[in-house]
Amino acid sequence: MSELKPSQQMLSSCTGAVITSLFMTPFDVVKVRIQAQQRALLDRSCFLYCNGLMDHICNCARTICTHPESAPWYNRPVPVHLNGTVDAFVKISRQEGIQSLWSGLPPTLVVAVPNTVIYFTSYEQLRAKFHQFAPEEAGGPPSWAGGLAGGLARVWAVTLVSPFELVRTKMQAKSMSYREVGEVLRTQLAREGVVSLWRGWVPTILRDVPFSILYWYTYEKQKKLMKQEYPTFTFTLFAGALSGGVS
Repeated sequence: MSELKPSQQMLSSCTGAVITSLFMTPFDVVKVRIQAQQRALLDRSCFLYCNGLMDHICNCARTICTHPESAPWYNRPVPVHLNGTVDAFVKISRQEGIQSLWSGLPPTLVVAVPNTVIYFTSYEQLRAKFHQFAPEEAGGPPSWAGGLAGGLARVWAVTLVSPFELVRTKMQAKSMSYREVGEVLRTQLAREGVVSLWRGWVPTILRDVPFSILYWYTYEKQKKLMKQEYPTFTFTLFAGALSGGVS
């Protein structure tokens, strides 16, 4: 059972989400820019990329932009050839400035950080409740409590954040301004009602809930096997990686 207060859990999950965003975004920027060199891979209207916390939709032009300064970051050609990850880090930083490596970060911070805070805080609170009512097995509380808590926490987080995800997706898919999004949403609400704000909820749940159940069950099982009632940083790092891989 966690000894942290809900406010501490919220602060720690918020910090983790920000760190993940700051650390992973440059790698995804480099990956997408390397792919942009191979025009055949981007011969479609849009594509998805994920920076560790959330998926992003990017519109992709079928031809190389002749005005790089006005092109979206993911479709902006670098005047030199990128030969791998390290080379891309160096050349993009030199050509466009190091801040270019964090292109596309704002939408992550606006949507994914609250989502992460809700998810992890709900997980900790639910897991603590389940541990109170579930009989302990040898080596600690049952692992299924973690899996069940993870699944329910994901349902709750997706439900709360879905309307904001809908707005973000519309803005990214059609490069719409906030005013245009507002007009589209008003029309949508008038025609289809409030429930339409949760469009896409079912497939999101079908994807994310099984992942969360498997992830937290595997993680809690490893804690029991390794007798890690209060996990160390090293254990958390490797157990989390293994749980994510299995899920």
